[in-house]
Amino acid sequence: MPNTYTQLHIQFVFAVKFRAALIKADWKERLLKYITGIFQANNHKMIQINCMPDHIHIFIGMSPHQSISSLIQNVKTESSKWINDQGFCSGKFAWQEGYGAFSYSKSHIQQVIQYIQNQEQHHKKKTFLEEYNLFLKMFEIKYEEKYIFKEPA
Repeated sequence: MPNTYTQLHIQFVFAVKFRAALIKADWKERLLKYITGIFQANNHKMIQINCMPDHIHIFIGMSPHQSISSLIQNVKTESSKWINDQGFCSGKFAWQEGYGAFSYSKSHIQQVIQYIQNQEQHHKKKTFLEEYNLFLKMFEIKYEEKYIFKEPA
């Protein structure tokens, strides 16, 4: 749209269904490239992406032409289908319902990039749930405990 100027930096965080550790090292990079392609096809700028076996962090420069909910629905649907079509998992792969979306100012971009790049190191100190709850508290997001991602049974 002409005369529309934005600077929207959003970090998305979401988990594998049931928080199962299904994302394996031997296909992780292919998944990250595939998801990057979905964002780029939707005219958003991928800034940083990384995942652990049970969850993913995505940091983008977002174009205002699409809602966050429709974008994430598209990413989850397309990436789940791709994972299943590739046969990477013995059962059916799916992402857990819901997601976190956190906005950042331009001055925080480098800090968020480093945070996402260092997920493996970070999770030696904090679990995914500790990390996610910290995001919710830092961003002062009201939530109901019953809807927070649970530790795998």
